[in-house]
Amino acid sequence: MTERIRFITHQDKQILLIDLSDCTAHEVEKIFRAVPDVVTTHARNSLLILSDFTGASFDLDAIRVMKETVVFDKPYVKKSAWTGRAKVPQVVAENLNESLSHFSRREFPLFKTREEALAWLAKE
Repeated sequence: MTERIRFITHQDKQILLIDLSDCTAHEVEKIFRAVPDVVTTHARNSLLILSDFTGASFDLDAIRVMKETVVFDKPYVKKSAWTGRAKVPQVVAENLNESLSHFSRREFPLFKTREEALAWLAKE
């Protein structure tokens, strides 16, 4: 799991990368289940998180686990961003983003590239 959930450095900022690229729905679910183990070891309101959904797939179980995780992680997250186009129709991805934002009362800005997302996260 460490290759999928790991810290990277961008502009001297530590950013937690949740790399879901090319994952099946089952893998997305498994990765999101592991996120709290990493997040809860950090101070509240301290984490910058980038989730890369490039080529990822979803099903109802994966979405349910994502919802649970983003609510649970909220106290630990300073900023989070999403990038990548999942293997779902764009309208489904947009609805998922909107649904998770509403459910968790957090924003998940969606960026076209990983570099754009990293730049936004690193900017204070």
